[in-house]
Amino acid sequence: MKKSGYRTTFHIYFIFLLTLIGTILSAILLFFLLITVRKPDGSYVRSDWPKAFTESFGRQIQFTDGTLRVTQAGIELLQDNGVGLQILAPDGLVAYSYGKPDFVSGSYSAFTGTVQDAGEDCVYILYFPMKISAITMYLNGDRFSGGRPVILTILCVLFLVILISGALYGFWTSRQLKRLTASIQDISLRRYLTDHSRGAFEDLYASLNTLDAEIRASDRLREETEKMREEWISNITHDLKTPLSPIKGYAEIIKEGDAGQEESYRRYAAVMLKNAAYMEALIDDLKLTYQLENGLIPVSRKNQNMVRYLKELAIDILNTPEYEDRVIGFDSTEDAIFYSFDEKLLTRAFRNLIFNAFVHGGEAAEVTLRIISFAGTLLIQLADNGKGIKQEEAEHLFDRYYRGTGTGTGEKPEGTGLGLAIAKSIIELHGGTISAAGTPGVGTVFSIEFPVS
Repeated sequence: MKKSGYRTTFHIYFIFLLTLIGTILSAILLFFLLITVRKPDGSYVRSDWPKAFTESFGRQIQFTDGTLRVTQAGIELLQDNGVGLQILAPDGLVAYSYGKPDFVSGSYSAFTGTVQDAGEDCVYILYFPMKISAITMYLNGDRFSGGRPVILTILCVLFLVILISGALYGFWTSRQLKRLTASIQDISLRRYLTDHSRGAFEDLYASLNTLDAEIRASDRLREETEKMREEWISNITHDLKTPLSPIKGYAEIIKEGDAGQEESYRRYAAVMLKNAAYMEALIDDLKLTYQLENGLIPVSRKNQNMVRYLKELAIDILNTPEYEDRVIGFDSTEDAIFYSFDEKLLTRAFRNLIFNAFVHGGEAAEVTLRIISFAGTLLIQLADNGKGIKQEEAEHLFDRYYRGTGTGTGEKPEGTGLGLAIAKSIIELHGGTISAAGTPGVGTVFSIEFPVS
């Protein structure tokens, strides 16, 4: 961790140093651009070059027998630098012109000089194809000369302050990063203590606090799920062994039995078949749970009348000998409500819900199906007048490894604990949602909602 801290300090220090160097280089470049101009041939010269050129160009203007002329060397200088020339006589009239632009715009800068002819001044004007601004400043020479060491001292002090502050900031940041690294390690080891530090890293510590809380909640949920899974496996093991015992026992009786006991054999065989069917249903539930969890179930949806479908499903259940004495009420706001669904899968879901109501609601429990269509939603409510459930039980009713509290003290709950979980998965597979609410002694209501386009 120490090496990491030193690397971080060096990294921040290096960033400060690069920033300082970049600032200095930018200042140098700006200064260079300010004190240089670009000639027509692309070369750069000092920005006082036009003035020096103007002052020296006076030697290229000559007077012979009162006639003004420009030397050949002067003409070549004008041509090479793209400079225009205009010479004014003492009376103000143009005495000579060469390469003067027809229109002097802001892209030209004019400089003037004088030459004498017979004691009289002639003014010449040079037009340079560049923009130059002249700034005049008057300085106190003594103070300027004496101030240079002061300026250099200030610059050196500023340089040292930046370097030292960068180093201090780097060490401070490194220390904060060490704390953050230690906090992350503590979170991974589940020993992190909530930190409410203020300052530049306040938001980061708040995020770490939230992360730790979520991880701890996830750990608790995983422990609860693991506990439920272990209980479920124990129950499933017991449920599988329970039907095996009578099958094995009656099979041995039949094997060792005497002739003339055909009636007893038929009764034993019926018990064996019933337990075998229970085992087959249990294994089928386990397989379907795995397929739904891993998305291995093919869905064949077809647009059908949901009202008619549920009526026929209720009639089919009541025609089953086991439930022929039960009552299923039906209530719908419309005669036909169409929805696209897989009939085989949805039948499994609603059968599980209805059978769950009959099994846990008591022998006198009645079930009512209500279908309501409103605002693009298909609502199906399955209500019973059974023993009801508590709110804390309703919250876990659809958990995959959960089974209800049973019908009485010490009584083992019926079923595998997978029926409602399977129903929920099938309904969600169709784009719907399911919830449960109940009141002890009053009954339970399952609400299923499907979106209708």
